[in-house]
Amino acid sequence: MLPFGNVSLPFSLNDSDREAVPSGNDPRGSHPRPPRLSGPAARARPTPISTDARLLAIASEHLARLGPKRVTVVAVAAEAGMTHANVYRYFPSKDALLDAVAGRWLRELETELADIADAPDPADDKIERFLGALATAQSEMLVREPHLFAVHLDAAVAARPIARRHRVRLRALVERIVEEGIGTGVFAARDRERAIAVIFDASYRFTHPVAIQHDSDVPRDLLDARLGAVIQSIQRALRTGTF
Repeated sequence: MLPFGNVSLPFSLNDSDREAVPSGNDPRGSHPRPPRLSGPAARARPTPISTDARLLAIASEHLARLGPKRVTVVAVAAEAGMTHANVYRYFPSKDALLDAVAGRWLRELETELADIADAPDPADDKIERFLGALATAQSEMLVREPHLFAVHLDAAVAARPIARRHRVRLRALVERIVEEGIGTGVFAARDRERAIAVIFDASYRFTHPVAIQHDSDVPRDLLDARLGAVIQSIQRALRTGTF
């Protein structure tokens, strides 16, 4: 974006760029043509939004407004100015379209969790932050964006590809933390697979969308206290290797 005000534009005029002022008889009028841009300003062009990104934006708005059951590929296609058959070139089904909408949120969450896994904190602190962030993000989505959470939940229950990929990424991040903890001596556990299983099994009540939906009426402070107690138990098991 070019700045406003009295700041000079980032281009210059060459002699060949200058236009003579037309005479009064010139049908083009009495004003010179605007100068041709050169350099970066001439090359800069807004990047057009891709078709699949436009479809996702429309589907996201429809989902937030109508809920997953009332979203239709036909309506999304109509707003995008195309046939529903053309939408299927990008997304093979309505579920695939809605899963792609949820997938954008999941990638943001996975990025946040990866930052925790890569932080310089001790591994036991990372486990606490990781599980806390995973639980909080989903609980907040249930409250703020219930229709988006419904898609996330349905994908998990049906084990659709978006949910399976998310699970694989979560496991890889937890595995990274566990390996670091074992390597630095913070965790006495020697069986990596059992340690990972303990973390996911013990935290299921607070980190899996099915359980989060089930506990939606439980006060947030009570859930936080329960999760804190579970995390302490997980940390103790990892530090001592007793599980």
